[in-house]
Amino acid sequence: MQIDPFSLLPANARRAFDMQKGDVLFRQNQAASGMYRVVSGSAALQRAGLGGDTLTLHRAVAGGLFGEASIFSDSYHCDAICTKAGSAVKFAKADILSSLRSDPVFAESFARLLAVQVQRYRAHIEMLAIPCAKARILAAAKAGYFDASVTELASRINLSREACYRALRELCGDGKMIKVGRGKYAPL
Repeated sequence: MQIDPFSLLPANARRAFDMQKGDVLFRQNQAASGMYRVVSGSAALQRAGLGGDTLTLHRAVAGGLFGEASIFSDSYHCDAICTKAGSAVKFAKADILSSLRSDPVFAESFARLLAVQVQRYRAHIEMLAIPCAKARILAAAKAGYFDASVTELASRINLSREACYRALRELCGDGKMIKVGRGKYAPL
């Protein structure tokens, strides 16, 4: 059974807080002070693209982590924005580093947790390599990505909002998706 590494940290190493949609949890180049776990709601790691558009690098939902790379970095590499109100826990960078050095059980369980995340990220990269927008959207549906707005979905799977809507409309016409509400779609 996988041990939750964060349960091994001292109680004062974590700070629970509420977050509202639009809250900035950290900004790119801000001094890194810890990593986060979403309890409820969602947060997105975002960076401005070359054309000024927003690129979603990662979307963390309940149980998901973000800001892990900051444990070994002086500053955050992107912005973290709350995309759905909820709550999160921040784990202090200094306590994580101390536990990595002194507690082998923590170190192994933390490494296992990160290894699982790497596997998920690789699957996401495979999805982004799908050249056809319709096929990429179907893969995103299969992966459970349809829990956000079409705009956020488009950013997450690296399509323009317009291309995403166009492909969704075509998929509905092909009988592979159904529109279930304003801006809401589901696979058939």
